[in-house]
Amino acid sequence: MSGQWSEGPPEPGGRRRADGGVRTGRPEDGPGRVPAPRPGGRAEARRAAQGRGAPGKGAPGKTVMGKGVQGRAAPGGTGQGGAGQGSAVQDRPVRVGRRPDPDTWPDGPRNTRRHPARDARRGARRIIAWSVAGVLVVLAGAGGAVYYKLNGNIRSFDPDAIATDRPPEPTADAHGNRPVNLLLIGSDSRSGRNSDLGGGNEGGARSDTTILLHVHADHRHAVGVSIPRDALVTIPRCRLPNGKWTREQPGQMFNSAFSVGNAESGNPACTQNTVEKLTGIRVDHTIEVNFQGFAAMTGAVGGVDVCLPNDIHEGNINPGLGRKGRVVLPKGRQRVSGQQALDYVRLRHGIGDDSDIGRMKRQQAFLASLLAKIKSQGLSPGTLLPLADAATRSMTVDPGLDSAAKLVDFALSLRDIDLHDVKFLTTPWRYNGARIDLVHPAVDNLWKTLQADRTLDGQDATGRQEDAPASPSPEAAPPSATPSPTPLTTDGAPIRVAVLNGTTAPGLAARAAETLRAARVTVTGLRTASSTARTTTTVEYGAGQRANAEKVAALFPGSAAAPGTAAGISLVLGRDYAAGAAASAASASAAASGPSGAPAPLPAEVVNEARSGDDDICGNVSYG
Repeated sequence: MSGQWSEGPPEPGGRRRADGGVRTGRPEDGPGRVPAPRPGGRAEARRAAQGRGAPGKGAPGKTVMGKGVQGRAAPGGTGQGGAGQGSAVQDRPVRVGRRPDPDTWPDGPRNTRRHPARDARRGARRIIAWSVAGVLVVLAGAGGAVYYKLNGNIRSFDPDAIATDRPPEPTADAHGNRPVNLLLIGSDSRSGRNSDLGGGNEGGARSDTTILLHVHADHRHAVGVSIPRDALVTIPRCRLPNGKWTREQPGQMFNSAFSVGNAESGNPACTQNTVEKLTGIRVDHTIEVNFQGFAAMTGAVGGVDVCLPNDIHEGNINPGLGRKGRVVLPKGRQRVSGQQALDYVRLRHGIGDDSDIGRMKRQQAFLASLLAKIKSQGLSPGTLLPLADAATRSMTVDPGLDSAAKLVDFALSLRDIDLHDVKFLTTPWRYNGARIDLVHPAVDNLWKTLQADRTLDGQDATGRQEDAPASPSPEAAPPSATPSPTPLTTDGAPIRVAVLNGTTAPGLAARAAETLRAARVTVTGLRTASSTARTTTTVEYGAGQRANAEKVAALFPGSAAAPGTAAGISLVLGRDYAAGAAASAASASAAASGPSGAPAPLPAEVVNEARSGDDDICGNVSYG
């Protein structure tokens, strides 16, 4: 046996160790003692390999023998140390100051045995935590990059181009909130890629669509009013690209304001000045988007759902094609984006009476569907930023919206508006030959309604309503006052009527045409009758049209249906209709200020024609 610690008391000549053991086995101790370790052997080799020499010569404090550590006894030992348990020499000593490694125990891990499954879970959690942290850092950087990119995309027009004689800012409500008026302009500039999308190579820019969006002070109601591009208005002084200002121009088509200066990018500031002059409403923000931006926006939301009453062919999109061509937009419900979406909102021919009025109805339906799509995806920066990225590449805004943060903040302010409380309508209008006149006082009441921050039915944004004046007795009603007519059709097809003015009173044919169109009657034309001395209003009909003529006559109290010499149906207006029209106009003018200074109620046909954001996309998408 080589080197062993004795368990007995100290013998003569022995040395006591610090732990109470006695070193024995010295040669001079005499016989009967354990001999001194012989040189060599596995134990000494092990000590040498572990960095210590023979017992008593190693570096102090490097090994601990026994004391409180249960070990395996050396051959001939009991395995129980006197100074501590397990005084036998370990095969693999434990280093002082380090936690024992369970893998070094001869018979494997004990109380500190590792659990591979638990260790794996801890490792997985660490990986997930670091991965999430890394993703958040990347997203933060990406968000900053997106905002930086958007800011680089956005163009704004010169604030010096905005007129100085503007309407006053709207007053705040009881809660300190103010309404917001946003002017939306869809331009048909043919510069750049717009010429490919627009199907033409004309120079300059025009406004294809103009909508004044009034967001009520509660930010829970909104009204979008389409202004006909062919409406005759006064264009105020506008700033040219060279810095000079034009003179005021009365009797001009509304969309010509955008073309003042003949710049390829258009003149949105002039359109804003014209709208403020026309409406008396201060425009807070203006956004102009061209063909390319519009197409990109529809793709960013994954397409927009629309509906058409009949197939639309290539020849309808491009009347100069000279042939019908293939079907571009099929009849019925469909989802469109890009070029198809642009074709839908610009479509004018091959549907209804080919008028711009019908096109505005489809544009309103499209905007309502687009808003519904965005709200279904959630009004959040995650939804709005890709949309803004697509739009801002071809967008011009007023200086108040010249950053991505301002655009997104404004969009988020609309998140609480319910689709049913978003209304779209067209200004009250009537034909004036190839142009359009705005109908007074109805259009004036519309602007006053918005100025007073009231909904179309006369309520304020919180639902409070002014006391209505007492209803006049039936005897006091003017002769032409009739309830809102129901649609007139024959086997589902609209009735077609020509309107003739049989008097010298101006504007009668246009007024009667409004009544017919409200009943979904197709007006085939307006003209003066061969005789202007007619006393009574008559609905003349050709063969097989008596029943339809009687339906039309019911819309005009006092009129009668009678056989005529021409085919189809003709409404010939007499002096009785002229007298009733004059009385009705006087009554409306007297009530223009409404009770207690409130705006007069809007005509029923204006309110009934309004589209709600949640209306069926297949309804009210054409005219005539």
